[in-house]
Amino acid sequence: MSKFKIVAKTFAGLENVLAGEIRALGAEYVNIERRAVSFTGDQKLMYRANFHLRTALKILKPIAEFEVTKRDELYAHAKKIPWSDYLALGKSFAIDSTVQSEIFVNSMYASLKVKDAIADHFREATGKRPSVNPENPDIRINVYLMGNHCILSLDSSGESLHKRGYRTGQGDAPINEVLAAGMIMLTGWKGDKDFLDPMCGSGTLLIEAAMIAKGIPPGMYRKSFGFENWPDFNEGLFEEIYNGDYEKEFNGKIFGSDISVKDLAIAKLNIKNASLTKIIELKARDFINLEPPFPNGIIVTNPPYGERMKQQSINELYSSVGDTLKNKFPGFEAWIISSSIDGLKSIGLKPSKKIDLFNGALACSYRCYELFQGTHKQAVIIKKRVM
Repeated sequence: MSKFKIVAKTFAGLENVLAGEIRALGAEYVNIERRAVSFTGDQKLMYRANFHLRTALKILKPIAEFEVTKRDELYAHAKKIPWSDYLALGKSFAIDSTVQSEIFVNSMYASLKVKDAIADHFREATGKRPSVNPENPDIRINVYLMGNHCILSLDSSGESLHKRGYRTGQGDAPINEVLAAGMIMLTGWKGDKDFLDPMCGSGTLLIEAAMIAKGIPPGMYRKSFGFENWPDFNEGLFEEIYNGDYEKEFNGKIFGSDISVKDLAIAKLNIKNASLTKIIELKARDFINLEPPFPNGIIVTNPPYGERMKQQSINELYSSVGDTLKNKFPGFEAWIISSSIDGLKSIGLKPSKKIDLFNGALACSYRCYELFQGTHKQAVIIKKRVM
């Protein structure tokens, strides 16, 4: 199989995690970029990237790269591309654009110029043109224009890869599946400890943790990928990937709780849809009244942020979270993400790690707290004695 450049898109802060996943798939020339990782691979690797990568949002295949110094040049370059190699007349298409350039006022205009170029290319060659379907197209085309540099790519994923397919419902502030997987992978957890989310909402962190622990590929639940509509789609190759033996044994515990009975009901349905009911346990409980479900383990959670709470309330909430962690969960390692820096300060514990992440448009801090009996100073003394 011939090899070509592939680009995987992700969230800011998860680039290194994604690069590690890509290297594990056997990719060559892995290069970390801003919110993306580029690499070289063949058709099989592109399929596997869509099916296996937990922290990728999109897998793009660049087909043209050129410089644009004025608006008409984008149209002219795009029209020269042999679109019949990538798009059949009976298929619909849509264009997504990311633009930061003085040449174009907005991304919509750039999308329109490329759409016109594709339509005119087919009209001149065949007398007909493919249809445009912005909501549910067969083929998605990505325009990336930074300054004067433009890259046109085929979107091999279709819908964003965070849409795993197991979610049947969601609470008020669900966390993105890709971000949830990235948060877990940043901790280094691979199923070697028991896992707890005491503010689990609709269960995304629990499900992503279970998938990691069991080795279930994130693409297992999806109904389709964009590359399945490409003219060169190799159904046999994809069937081989899809039907591979991936699952591994997991003997640990994954436990989730939440004060909202409504959210827990949604979590239960999502977990059932993911066929993970047997390994994820749920309980309706306020975190401050929750007794540790196991002697030690890892806590990863996404508590409420300040955007929908009064500052006094969030400080009180986070203070109670800190007290609960300190008094009830010695021996655990706790990871908490929040956009409220004041709230995180109210936890009253010294974080051992801080990582900058984004939850949607919200800049967040993701912090690790190592929980000890007594004071941190006493724990350090004990640790040195043991060593």
